[in-house]
Amino acid sequence: MLSENLVMLRNLKGLTQEQVAEVVEISRQSYAKWEQGETVPDIEKCDRLASFYGIKLDALMHYDEKVGNTKMAPPPEGKFLWGTIKLGNRGQIVIPKEARDKYGLQEGSRLVVLGDEEGIALIQAEKFESQLKSALELSRKMIAED
Repeated sequence: MLSENLVMLRNLKGLTQEQVAEVVEISRQSYAKWEQGETVPDIEKCDRLASFYGIKLDALMHYDEKVGNTKMAPPPEGKFLWGTIKLGNRGQIVIPKEARDKYGLQEGSRLVVLGDEEGIALIQAEKFESQLKSALELSRKMIAED
């Protein structure tokens, strides 16, 4: 997992092995061995890598999620990927338990469905309404100042 995660994270940032090796203050050859799985970095170097990529140390070491057959890179801190779901015949979905627990969702929770050309997203209705109210208040203040 670690070696695959290192390769994916480096490629996502469009970096060379040399550039990442400089960040952790080692040779390119030593870094290449980590990506090939021949050796593993010590905990201090893992921590530097996790910080550099903006992910948790645990994700660097253990993240092994897939969407379909495609392995995913560890997400940035505060971002989550809970896998895929199937749409029911009437458009219903089941939100994974981990996501329901994380956001305190339960039967009767209200969600707003948002979307753009790329896809859809869900946000708790109370949070959406609060953010919308704040935006409207800010807009009113800006108009009043003009």
